[in-house]
Amino acid sequence: MNSRVRFAIAAFLLAGTALLLHLLNYEVVIRGKTLDSFPYQFGSWQGSNIVIPQDVLDILGPGDFLLRDYRDLTEKNPNVNLYVQYFPSQRAGDTIHSPKHCLPGNGWSWGERPRILVSLRGHAPFPVSRAIIAKGDERQLVIYWYWAHDRAVASEYAAKYYLVADSIRLHRSDGSLFRILTPLQQDETEDAAQQRSLAFASHVVPLINRYVPR
Repeated sequence: MNSRVRFAIAAFLLAGTALLLHLLNYEVVIRGKTLDSFPYQFGSWQGSNIVIPQDVLDILGPGDFLLRDYRDLTEKNPNVNLYVQYFPSQRAGDTIHSPKHCLPGNGWSWGERPRILVSLRGHAPFPVSRAIIAKGDERQLVIYWYWAHDRAVASEYAAKYYLVADSIRLHRSDGSLFRILTPLQQDETEDAAQQRSLAFASHVVPLINRYVPR
């Protein structure tokens, strides 16, 4: 499927979602803990905030956002970067921004995006999208998933489908994106970078429902 067709499909789904959500007058908004209270430390992992520029926040819209680097102090491995978007309501047209659009906009090229099934403590196995992105000589592994109401999906289209279904069934349009990035060191395998990312994700997943209400 070429990029024009994918863009047309995404634009159609976004427009249809916005229209349907506008027609559904009644909405339940449930707020969890704010992302600025997300833990800075998980065992030997220590986090530090990265400031999101105001012009980027203006583009993202009225949600709650987290951008933070974490480092395992017991290892000499690269940092793991955690980025979270959470919208308590998406009815006004402010919806989750896909990494497929944001990262290429910052100069990163995407490789294949297979979906893998992950088994992490605190939740039943769920699918995530996984890819290698590149900019010049730099390579990073990215995994990401969409989360709403204790449900994780890897596909942007599945996230849109459940957004509409939950708006009808639950009168809720909240949802989130979790993205984890880590650089690949010279001669490091993709599997090693993936294991590092998932080891960190195993600390994140059990906490998600505190910040993204069921």
